Amino acid sequence: MQCQAQSQIQTSLEERKFDFEDRLVAFAADCTLFCEELMGTFSGKYYGQQLLRSSGASALNYGEVQGTNTRADFINKASLCLKELRESRVNLKILMRLDKGDNSVRGKLLSECEELIAIVATMIKNKK
Repeated sequence: MQCQAQSQIQTSLEERKFDFEDRLVAFAADCTLFCEELMGTFSGKYYGQQLLRSSGASALNYGEVQGTNTRADFINKASLCLKELRESRVNLKILMRLDKGDNSVRGKLLSECEELIAIVATMIKNKK
């Protein structure tokens, strides 16, 4: 199972789509696969469940962003997406410090998270 999950994450990260929603969905799915490997210890389970929620919430909140009617509503909902991505980033950094999960996969997830944060931050800045 571990090799299959690593392979799926690797493939997903290499198939960098240009549609932002697809990137968020892929990030959430990749985090889900990564988190499945963490569930063997108390700390792995705790941070894995947190990462599962925040990465998924970033994609779900972006769905809300797409349905906004006003600039203020867009900024508000996009800010929620950004908040969840930042939470995911801190979580991945904690997991790195704890040496939990596969190093290369975790590093790639962290890199993708940083890029997603930059994109959402730019979206918000451009709407102000």
